[in-house]
Amino acid sequence: MISPCASGVGPTEGRSLSRLAAAGPSDVAVGHLGGSPMLSAHLEWPHWEGHGPLSFVGSVDCALLPADALDIGLPADGTLSFFYFDGQLDDGEALVFAEDRESRAGARVLCTPADETAGEPDTPAGLRAWPRIPLAARPGLTAAEPWHPRIRDAFAPGAPLGNRYDHPVCAQEFLDALREFDDVAGHQIGGLPHSIQNPVEIEVAEAVMDGDVSWGDPALDAEIGEWVLLAQFGSDDAAEMMWGDSGALYWLIRPADLAERRFDRAMFTWQCS
Repeated sequence: MISPCASGVGPTEGRSLSRLAAAGPSDVAVGHLGGSPMLSAHLEWPHWEGHGPLSFVGSVDCALLPADALDIGLPADGTLSFFYFDGQLDDGEALVFAEDRESRAGARVLCTPADETAGEPDTPAGLRAWPRIPLAARPGLTAAEPWHPRIRDAFAPGAPLGNRYDHPVCAQEFLDALREFDDVAGHQIGGLPHSIQNPVEIEVAEAVMDGDVSWGDPALDAEIGEWVLLAQFGSDDAAEMMWGDSGALYWLIRPADLAERRFDRAMFTWQCS
């Protein structure tokens, strides 16, 4: 079903983003981790059939995000809520993987339009709500890994897609500088993902192509370019969230689906060290 969220969009160029961090006393809270989501009356708490309800991870109010700092076309208003089957109900037995179609129901994005009656539903039985942490927006910049297809095409066009290629951006000195610039996979809306392993865009592209593709295949390169980061939520001590070994959750979406508010088509993946 197409989301009825408002259709206004912000700038779509640049690699800017809105970083999300715990709000201080003087900050405007643009969303929150944990607690309870704000959902339209007609929206049901998401379930993964055969497994149970998903845990609420966090939400953002699109109207409060700094639109001039975003590189993706979010709705002009409305609330995006992110859910994930985090293993509380089965001690982590069922895992959500992008390449496993059946497990994709274990992660969801729901949009509550600003003009719809909304409320905070009770957390389903058996789930413990994560501690509520108000979030403030911090405009900033992101950088891609040197072996990201965008970087390869800019600095070493024609080189095979892989962890290294013959260019100084793959030198250890440059890698160390990148880590100093951005060494934590925190929370953010838009920008380039902070991948903990291989670029998450590659992971998602391989999944939607059912893995029937090899690195360096032009078809894979084209599919990678079809995905942008919608949201990233890292491990967070204050919210008591630990995704694997200090990992992060990622939701990616095609710009065309974002423009049409098809959040049901967002793809989820996660990584940890």
